[in-house]
Amino acid sequence: MAHTTFEAGSATLFRPGTSDAEIEASALKAIRRRNTLVRFWQIAMLVFVIGMWELSSNMQWIDPFFYSSPSGVLQRLYEWATEGTTEGSLWYNLWVTMEEALIGFFAGSITGVFVGIGLGRNRFLSDIFSVYIKAINSIPRVVLAPIFIMIMGLGLPSKVALAFIMVFFVVFANAFQGVREADRNMIANARILGASDWQVTRTVVIPSAMSWIFASLHVSFGFAIIGAIVGEFVGARFGIGQLISIAKGTFDAAGMFAAILLVMVVTLVAEYIMTLIENRLAKWRPQQHLDTQ
Repeated sequence: MAHTTFEAGSATLFRPGTSDAEIEASALKAIRRRNTLVRFWQIAMLVFVIGMWELSSNMQWIDPFFYSSPSGVLQRLYEWATEGTTEGSLWYNLWVTMEEALIGFFAGSITGVFVGIGLGRNRFLSDIFSVYIKAINSIPRVVLAPIFIMIMGLGLPSKVALAFIMVFFVVFANAFQGVREADRNMIANARILGASDWQVTRTVVIPSAMSWIFASLHVSFGFAIIGAIVGEFVGARFGIGQLISIAKGTFDAAGMFAAILLVMVVTLVAEYIMTLIENRLAKWRPQQHLDTQ
């Protein structure tokens, strides 16, 4: 009988003769119990923080003028959704920010993957360009926003450029490192079997680097949102960053928190969609690695 060890947060003892099916069922039950407990505490912490924020604001333990309250934030969101903002419809402003972030995300991700894999597979070119990449990467990306706005104007291109820069270097670094960390024995075996450089890259190197690439994609969409919002904050006609800038200028704490909450929800939804895509494209990976979030 095969012996399999499962870790579910605590040790479980089985009597002699327990079947593999019973062991697996017990392990799955323990995992579900742990996931339920984790979810309970996550919700409990959220309720506690929001409740304490509301109570502190109502009891004047904190100044509502500067910190607002959860009810005030929800009220501002409702007003924006039903009556619009000073800069037009809430949904139009949200769409402007999402359009900038999505274009920058996809352009930066695709370019980062191709450049990272290309330089990772060509050591000579990577040695040539490494010093320039390090020099550009050392620049805080958000300080480029005024330069892009000065060159490209207040419209879509300047925000996309900043989102692109924010995403590119994250994806590039992970793709490059993923290629460098590919199993050398598998590459050698593929070459022994007569595989060409392209076949080695397609069948060995890229699948090996996928974990690194997906890890970067999970965080890079957040960076794309940051790039778009920072660009709008510096100068724009529409967008969530512009709403934050206006709320800041009018000391509207509820408006600032409402805009931040909206961005947070959108980013979490994008993260969930990214996880679903990863799970579908990476079915070959062990299941326990896919469900850790």
